[in-house]
Amino acid sequence: MRATNTADQDKRIDAIIGVLLRSGVVLAAAVVFIGAALFLARYGSSLEHYRVFQGEPSDLRHLSSIFRDAIALDPRGIIQSGLLLLIATPVARVIFTVFAFCYERDWTYVVITLIVLSLLLYSLGAWHF
Repeated sequence: MRATNTADQDKRIDAIIGVLLRSGVVLAAAVVFIGAALFLARYGSSLEHYRVFQGEPSDLRHLSSIFRDAIALDPRGIIQSGLLLLIATPVARVIFTVFAFCYERDWTYVVITLIVLSLLLYSLGAWHF
C-alpha cells in the first residue's frame, strides 16, 4: 500500500509542477505580449536608425529599475518584466521541488536539488541584477 501512496504523491507533485511551469510561461507570454502591444502603439510608427548600435537603456539592467518602469507602464519595462518572469519560472520549479523532496523525506534529492538551486542563483547573480 505504501508504493501506491508514493506513486499517488509523485503524480500529484508532477501535476503541480506542470501547472507551475505552464502558468509561469503563460503569464510571462501575456506580460510580454501586453508590453509589445504598448510598444507598438507608442513607437510603431517611428523609424529606427540601424547605422549605430544602441544597446538597451541603463534602466533596463537592474531589477528595481525594470519593475519601476513596468509599474509606470513603460513598454520596455513591461517586456523586460515578462522576460524575468520567464527566467523565474524554472527557478520556482526547482524551489518547489526542494520542498516536495523534503515532504517526501528524500534527503539525497533535497541535497542535489539545493546544489542545482545554488548554481542557478549564482548564475543569475552573475548578471548583476
